[in-house]
This record gives sequence, structure tokens and C-alpha cells, in this order.
Amino acid sequence: MSGPRGLRSAMGASGYRTTVRIGAHLVVADEPVAAGGTDTGPTPMELLGGALAGCISITLRMVAERKGWPLEGVEAEVAMRKEPVEGARPRDAFDVRVTLLGPLDDAMRAELTRVASRCPVHRALAHETPVTTTVA
Repeated sequence: MSGPRGLRSAMGASGYRTTVRIGAHLVVADEPVAAGGTDTGPTPMELLGGALAGCISITLRMVAERKGWPLEGVEAEVAMRKEPVEGARPRDAFDVRVTLLGPLDDAMRAELTRVASRCPVHRALAHETPVTTTVA
């Protein structure tokens, strides 16, 4: 089983360093030294935060290009935190700050602000996305 671009991960017999192959791309995930890793790559949660930032930026660029708007750049910063849940374990939360660059008017900024929360990664995280796991 693999994704449309052959998404797979592999790790050795010890440690947490994991290589993730996505098509022709190779990404390393690991844990910090304090958590028993070797810190040779971002944590899986950091990769998820990066995916969110990247997806928002790409989505905003696509919308601006389609509408012919003068978007010169997008900066998306993601902060991850634990959010308390009464009577349960804290849940992961993402705070995203997006900066739109370029001579955009108020209406353009308002539309891009609305669209920012509609990128595919944001939608997957914000809704309870089903995940089926099979262990062989």
C-alpha cells in the first residue's frame, strides 16, 4: 500500500531516525536528543506543522494567480501547543500567522484570509479525518 506518489517510511532496528520517501523526494524525521532521538530532522509533528504552513501558502498563491491579484509573497508561521481538554489528555493545537505581501486591497486581503483556512491540510486537521491503519 502506498500513496499516489509512493509515500513510504522506514527506520532501522534502533533509534528514532526515520526516512520518508515521497516519490523522488527523501525527508528525514527524528526526535530531539532530549527525547531519545539524534535530532537529524524535524519531528513528525513539526513536519505536519510545515505541511500546514506550506499548504496555506500554496493555496493563497493559487487563488491570487487565478484572480490576477498582485500577491508578491506569503509568509506562514506555525506555532504548535498543547490545548487543555477538560477530563481528557491535552490535544495538539496549531496557531498560524499568515503575512500577505504585495499591494493588496482590503477586499483581496479579506478573501485570502477566508481562503487560508480552506487548504486541504487545514481541512484535514480541523475535521476528524478517518485514518485506517493495518499492521502486518
